[in-house]
Amino acid sequence: MIVNSLKKFCRVVLPLCSHKSLSTNVLIRQTPAMETHFIGHSRSSSTSLTHRKLVRNGEEKKSVIWLEGNIASGKTTCLEYFSKTSDIEVLTEPVSKWRNVKGCNPLGLMYQDPTRWGLTLQTYVQLTMLDRHVSPMSQPIRMLERSIYSAKYIFVENLFKSGKMPEVDFAVLSEWFEWIIKNIAIPVDLIVYLQTSPQTCYERLKQRCREEEKVIPLEYLESIHNLYEDWLIHQKSFEVPAPVLVIPADHDLKKMLHKYEENREKILKVHCS
Repeated sequence: MIVNSLKKFCRVVLPLCSHKSLSTNVLIRQTPAMETHFIGHSRSSSTSLTHRKLVRNGEEKKSVIWLEGNIASGKTTCLEYFSKTSDIEVLTEPVSKWRNVKGCNPLGLMYQDPTRWGLTLQTYVQLTMLDRHVSPMSQPIRMLERSIYSAKYIFVENLFKSGKMPEVDFAVLSEWFEWIIKNIAIPVDLIVYLQTSPQTCYERLKQRCREEEKVIPLEYLESIHNLYEDWLIHQKSFEVPAPVLVIPADHDLKKMLHKYEENREKILKVHCS
């Protein structure tokens, strides 16, 4: 299935001889703890490979924003808020696909027995997220819930580090991921990180009562939180492919809507830069 799908993706993308890279001169604002702020990033040597990657034809001037955060950090609310803005295309995680693959629920199976089903789910997550990344854009700006990077750097890493994914499964997923980012351009101009405490996520998770999430303990959310902080805040674990805008998201709905409005220009001006 994966090979055939990748062939399909390759048929709809064309090589591009040049690519406008993001500026590395990103202002890092020194702000008090838990205030909204940008974090700069550095481009790795992989930038030099950009001209050899497969990219979507004619869309290099469009902008892509990734919305990242822990489970129940408020991503859905944020996406719904910006979906009402013209010229923005919002793509949520394809959770419905993860819950139903020809009548099977790999998401639910993974939470019940991650050692047995982690590879199955994460292989499919990698495929469906790649599909999201390379699909043609219908608007000048795309806001995407999570990414193939967080699928690997957060959720696959957590399974492996917690001892719930065998080393061979981790190696297979890692090789797939490295092949993808080496050979297919995954566009991103800004990462918006909804920074939420694990305890807040746990309380929200219990309130929304999704069937698969009933078995998620607080410790799992703490692990996901720590991996996100190491990646996007401390930037010491993996490559950060774009500037990061941090929005504290422990607040109630009314205040969060206000914060999204406060940060509208910072989020949307990426298209104008």
